Amino acid sequence: MSGAGLEVVDLRAARGETDVLHGVSFAVPPGGAVAIVGRNGAGKSTLIGAIAGSCPIVAGRVWLGDTDITALGSHRRARLGIGLVPQGRHVFPHLTVRENLETGRFAGRAGLGPKDVFGLFPRLEAIAGRKAGLLSGGEQQQLAIGRALMGNPSVLLLDEPTEGIQPSIVAEIGAALGRIRAELGVTLVVVEQVIAFAWRLCEEFVALESGRQAMAGRTDPETSEQALSVLRI
Repeated sequence: MSGAGLEVVDLRAARGETDVLHGVSFAVPPGGAVAIVGRNGAGKSTLIGAIAGSCPIVAGRVWLGDTDITALGSHRRARLGIGLVPQGRHVFPHLTVRENLETGRFAGRAGLGPKDVFGLFPRLEAIAGRKAGLLSGGEQQQLAIGRALMGNPSVLLLDEPTEGIQPSIVAEIGAALGRIRAELGVTLVVVEQVIAFAWRLCEEFVALESGRQAMAGRTDPETSEQALSVLRI
């Protein structure tokens, strides 16, 4: 598994008949990490959907490494290396942890096995035979990340990975994502409301406001305060 860079150029995207994104641009190098921040309704999930292929792109381009993926469907993007951890996790509640992980292989790329995922998220190994619907929110989030890794992504999109999760598991998820970058070389695009978590994990950020790019730059204490002030998160 190795990372590829991602570039978004003047991206405009829609939800249904409504244009939501109005010209968003950023680039993240192989193995890098960018945080996407903004208030509810700012267009963050639409941006993730446009990159993953689930939201229509009205204009602009999306590049995965040297490949223009703008016109490709979501399944083709997954096979090329785009992995998605959706908001709300969307695990299969009636399948076991191990069975959920195996569904991640459907992307068609040879990736990690369950043992590798258990190395990143040890608590999942102890509950590998449990139905996913019986897990806590934090355990389901770990499972959703592990499932995405089973598809061997070069770029991993995470939509609100800390939402509704207790602090101890948030710390575990943050540590695992750091390892995913450092050890596997996976590029991360992280939609996140918790600025402190995003700034620890990522070195770049893009702030959205009403579908437009309000701020962008390096993650440091000064920009953290600016983002909190401007976006009132």
